[in-house]
Amino acid sequence: MTSTIKVNTIQNTCGADIIKESGNTITLGASGDTVTLASGASQTGFGRTGTVDWQTGSIKTATFTAVSGEGYFCNTAGGSFEVDLPAGSAGAIVSIQDYNNTFDSNSLTIDPNGSEKINGGEAGGIIELTTEGEGVTLVYIDSTVGWRSIHQSTFADQSENPAFITATGGTITTVCTDYKVHTFTGPGTFTVCSVGNSAGSNTVSYMVIAGGGEGGSAAPSNGAGGGGAGGYREGRTPQCNSWTASPTACTSGCNAGLPVSAQGYPITVGAGGAQQPQPSNNLGNPGSNSIFSTITSTGGGGGKLDSPAGEPTAAGDGGSGSGGAASSPGNAVRRNAGSGNTPPVSPSQGNNGGAGGPNSDSLFGGGGGGGAGAVGQAVTPGPSGKAGNGGCGTTSSINGTPTLRAGGGGASSTACSPGDKRGLAGPGGGGIGGFAPNGDGGAGTANTGGGGGAGGYPAAGSARGAGGSGIVIIRYKFQ
Repeated sequence: MTSTIKVNTIQNTCGADIIKESGNTITLGASGDTVTLASGASQTGFGRTGTVDWQTGSIKTATFTAVSGEGYFCNTAGGSFEVDLPAGSAGAIVSIQDYNNTFDSNSLTIDPNGSEKINGGEAGGIIELTTEGEGVTLVYIDSTVGWRSIHQSTFADQSENPAFITATGGTITTVCTDYKVHTFTGPGTFTVCSVGNSAGSNTVSYMVIAGGGEGGSAAPSNGAGGGGAGGYREGRTPQCNSWTASPTACTSGCNAGLPVSAQGYPITVGAGGAQQPQPSNNLGNPGSNSIFSTITSTGGGGGKLDSPAGEPTAAGDGGSGSGGAASSPGNAVRRNAGSGNTPPVSPSQGNNGGAGGPNSDSLFGGGGGGGAGAVGQAVTPGPSGKAGNGGCGTTSSINGTPTLRAGGGGASSTACSPGDKRGLAGPGGGGIGGFAPNGDGGAGTANTGGGGGAGGYPAAGSARGAGGSGIVIIRYKFQ
């Protein structure tokens, strides 16, 4: 038996209509009321309000056709695939969201139905989601615009607890409370025991300085060029930006911070160019390279005595170039210096040396070796002139203390020069130039990569200065 109740209006106890039918329009609730479906109840036929029903129970991993009114989480970890949009009708809506941050590795393609458009583009044209964590909501408007993206989002960071690098090797110090510094003054291994994450640390800052070049050898009638400083390369990761890097450091892009993995990284600390006995017309010994991971700094160029007339200048190229030699008597040719940043890297690892000669006004002086922060000084002829100073180094606070390193070696003058006309040491560990009589060139300071000073004449024993050894420093956040 079927029972039927027929009413036009239902009122509450206060006489307000809560259900009313008029002209086939049914009004639910009185003005100011809230109409709520009971827990567990469902509704159909009420239309959509710009939202979708997210299909959390069906994560998509392969090409599928979307249904209007639904949102999909797409997992491209196993490879790229495609979402085919349904045939467009005004008000149709579809949402897509990166399931677990893989769209940057494997993209997701959204393909309209037939010749329909997306965002008013080419008929049948696709869009591709390639950003980690990306999501988009599309609503179909009409045949002119087709599907329109009304909302697009990306995520900034994964929801994860910070994790940090742990490592061993070298001399380890703690600076600024939260940072570890590993200093290598000789060969060793930087061993990463565990790698952190982007919320903590997973890249390291570094400073890699090569050995400085030996100074040039003087002769009775002319001086020599100072040794070039070792190549100076530095990078500061944004995860570890609480210190002042050198002006030449890479601080964004270009290996600003090196990513590391759990393994051992052999460390090479370059020796300075070894001192040769005097007298010797040989090119000064270059410094040796220093190496950490993908970063190689080149040893400084060795200084040189003047070549005989007609022969090319042989000043040494390197991380920083050596100074040019003084010219021989009667040879007024200005002697070129060695080139820095050889081989070239960006930012530059060093500078050119200064030019030496010509032999005017009784000054037979060479040019200063290049430094990490400045070119070597050229010889300044004349009664008040002198041999060239070494180029200045550059300062970094990577180890918690501002320290100047990689200065060029000073050039030397000869017995013909009145008074002390030697070139000064480049600030940052360069050696001072020699002078006559018997003024030996100074050695570059150990573990600065400073260039050696050129030798004086006549000097007993070894008159030219050796280059200073290099150094490798690594810094990262550990808590």
